[in-house]
Amino acid sequence: MASNGSEPFSEKLRVPEALTFDDVLLRPMESRVEPDAADVSTRVSTNVELQIPILSAAMDTVTEAEMAIGMAREGGLGVLHQNMTTAEMEASITQVKRADELVIRRENVVTASPEQTVNDVDAMMEREGVSGAPVVDDDDTVLGIISGTDIRPYLEVGESDEVREAMTDEVVTAAEDVSARDALELMYDHKIERVPIVDDEDHLVGLVTMQGILARRENENAARDEDGRLRVGVAVGPFDDERAVVADEAGADVLFIDCAHAHNLNVIDSAKAIAETVDADVVVGNVGTREAAEAVVDFADGVKVGIGPGSICTTRVVSGAGMPQITAVAQVADVASGADVPVIADGGIRYSGDAIKAIAAGADAVMLGSYFAGTDEAPGRVITMNGKKYKQYRGMGSVGAMQSGGGERYLKEENDEEFVPEGVEAATPYTGTLGSELHQLVGGMQSGMGYVGAESIPEFKERSEFVRVSAAGQTEGHPHDVMITDEAPNYSPNE
Repeated sequence: MASNGSEPFSEKLRVPEALTFDDVLLRPMESRVEPDAADVSTRVSTNVELQIPILSAAMDTVTEAEMAIGMAREGGLGVLHQNMTTAEMEASITQVKRADELVIRRENVVTASPEQTVNDVDAMMEREGVSGAPVVDDDDTVLGIISGTDIRPYLEVGESDEVREAMTDEVVTAAEDVSARDALELMYDHKIERVPIVDDEDHLVGLVTMQGILARRENENAARDEDGRLRVGVAVGPFDDERAVVADEAGADVLFIDCAHAHNLNVIDSAKAIAETVDADVVVGNVGTREAAEAVVDFADGVKVGIGPGSICTTRVVSGAGMPQITAVAQVADVASGADVPVIADGGIRYSGDAIKAIAAGADAVMLGSYFAGTDEAPGRVITMNGKKYKQYRGMGSVGAMQSGGGERYLKEENDEEFVPEGVEAATPYTGTLGSELHQLVGGMQSGMGYVGAESIPEFKERSEFVRVSAAGQTEGHPHDVMITDEAPNYSPNE
């Protein structure tokens, strides 16, 4: 017996089994489903649906504005990391929301005045990265359109000429409720590339461009909000309620309460207060047990799962705590599914097969870090080692990330002189474009759905079954007894 009369300590060694991705395989089943036809759309929070069940991790070497834009265009969700200032976060949200807008809002439209010189407007358009601008008076009434084509002859002979002399004054405008199709027809009919949007008194309220419409056509499955803007997630610390409010007001669709151990009563109290304050959906994480899920599902719009599974995470060896990811996802999903709260599996996913196994275990979507850290869209710097390109990748629990402001995620004080890290700084192979990586990832997940005979994520979660895999079975599942001469785009023997 233990000294206090409780159960013997040796009883702690009667432990339950916990499994991760390599421990299981999907059991193949009768199927009429062609993989390409499998519908991978899903819900990641109460009010946010995605065309693909993929999120990029809130890490400072994975997701900033460029990655978030790329993820949303592909139908997923990028989650901006919290190692940036509040102003930088706000600007990044705005950058994502502006990208691919059908109607560029008035405050974001570059305009010219009739009194400006063509030389000034030419410099302004080059500085702002636009090829044309509406010409407005002091009351914002649209007087004309000025473009590079209009300006060019004047630059040769009269740089001081005013815009009113060079502009096209027969302006084709549209009302605020114009559709993309109607705007495009106007442009084709009048051979123009931009249409000012005006109110009933011809005051400028926005601008539609040919470039914007074509960009939307190229990304028909993009994740968009009710206003047609790209969706974006934002990570905030559990105790940073001011930052959460700023992110919400800037237009973030989902706030991720970003903490390594969300089953902390102080974190839960703060997360609940944030959820009551903001309009955006609030996802709480990370958790890894049934009990943790029970503590948050009453107020959370989503639950994120993962205690130490990431490739650059050392939480389990430093703290001795953690939960293998398949078991963690299943335990949380047991609770969350009953409350109709989506589950996100965060970390430990090396292959597309791991991602679809996470869905089978009860997740609605998966979040990846290292998988995307090597892409062009990731902010990590490119380095070359032994003639091969890599990109910088570090855990948010690494010393460098903590010194950059990420200590709160691990409940560390900012003024700690010496951090106890729970992550490492590393390099991951350069992999090219985000689009190509997502193509392989989603395609592999659809293949898994085909083997199970499921046409949708909900059907797959209901229909799929696991089998246990031995160490010999794991070896058998990888290429063996050969020397690989040409690596496949979705498999590396070094992983």
